[in-house]
Amino acid sequence: MMSLKKVLFILLIPTIWFGACTPQVESFFYTQEQFASQVPESYDGKKTYRMRKAICRDQANYIPDTNRMAEFPMRYVRVNFHWMNTTDAAFSLENGKPFDEKKAIEYTEGFLHACNYDLIKNRKLWLPHNNDIPVLPINYRLVLSGRPDNPEDDGIYFHYDDELYYYVDRGKNSNQFDRKVFKKYAVQPDTVLNIFVLPHHPDSVASPTYPVNRVGIALGTYVKVSGIYGKKGSFWDYRGLINHEIGHVFSLMHTWKYNDGCDDTVRHPGDCYSPNSRPGCDTLTSNNMMDYGYLQHALSPCQIGKVHKTMSNYTSPKRKLLEPVWCQLKEDSTIVIRDSIDWKCDKDVEGHIIIEPDAQLTLHCRLAMPSGAKIVVKPGAKLILNDCWLHNDCGEEWQGIEIQQVRDKKGEVISRGNTIIENVANGGWVSG
Repeated sequence: MMSLKKVLFILLIPTIWFGACTPQVESFFYTQEQFASQVPESYDGKKTYRMRKAICRDQANYIPDTNRMAEFPMRYVRVNFHWMNTTDAAFSLENGKPFDEKKAIEYTEGFLHACNYDLIKNRKLWLPHNNDIPVLPINYRLVLSGRPDNPEDDGIYFHYDDELYYYVDRGKNSNQFDRKVFKKYAVQPDTVLNIFVLPHHPDSVASPTYPVNRVGIALGTYVKVSGIYGKKGSFWDYRGLINHEIGHVFSLMHTWKYNDGCDDTVRHPGDCYSPNSRPGCDTLTSNNMMDYGYLQHALSPCQIGKVHKTMSNYTSPKRKLLEPVWCQLKEDSTIVIRDSIDWKCDKDVEGHIIIEPDAQLTLHCRLAMPSGAKIVVKPGAKLILNDCWLHNDCGEEWQGIEIQQVRDKKGEVISRGNTIIENVANGGWVSG
């Protein structure tokens, strides 16, 4: 009878033998010397970048692909709110009641909730009538942002000023383009979108020809809105107004009367506020966020692409309004490439990039990698650097491009044109 020791020995032999034949994966980083050899002495990546080929400026390339949403991370727009009033707080949110800062804070938090609700729940466009335009995710949200060095600052401010409290939408005394209120009261204007809530001037309201409507204007990285004081209803009634003006901040235009730069939006009369406004409005009313209507809660694919193009433009002051969530590595945000993919737009990713065997990733534009992240080119995979720029947008270091090899099968990196790679920590062998 065979002993237990002999049985165990026989069972272990295949395990040991097969384990000894497992191919060893070698891994090394693309070297700093290779980076430098690709860059002409006169080439300044940051200075030259805005003179890019048209492919990087095409807003169609920024439209999210619902099959690859990991490649289109969420963006967060920092906002604050300023409630303007007279020194005696003459204007109130509710007629007949004194102005209540606590109530205004609740309204502000409600604004953010309602605005983000519409951004989360993009709807089907009403125009053109019976269209088949897809409904894509609107991949940005609003976040209330106070001063980071002051934990008591909630990003909601109250100003009592008899000279700058009001808004006049039209006429000889119009102040919609006046920036004095911004210069005096803006908080963190370089990094936060300042939204000012102002009452209509009482002299204008007294005029029978002055419309006391919900109105607003976007001026660079500032927004003014009016028509909220003294109105019936809730913060839900103003979400379209605020989202509309923020749309202007990020390059969106009105979709009626003029060409807004998008083929999937429709020029229309613009006088159908609702389906019952006049005969014919049942098929001419728009629900587009950038139209004037009783509902402004939809964006087209092109409009979404246009917003993300602006947000990705590293030279734009609008980009500075975003939380730079792409600076630090998020391990759970790793992007895995399993087929042949072309990135024809600027990208700010939040995790590693792994190119699987037999897959290919071609970079045509700017790619920002988070601190500590790396691009892994597995055996048989290919990374093509086609006149592109790789860096960390926050001045920190990322690991670089790691090439893996098993026996004679190796990951491949091909560089074409004026590729530039910056902020890289590693350039030598790391494992064997």
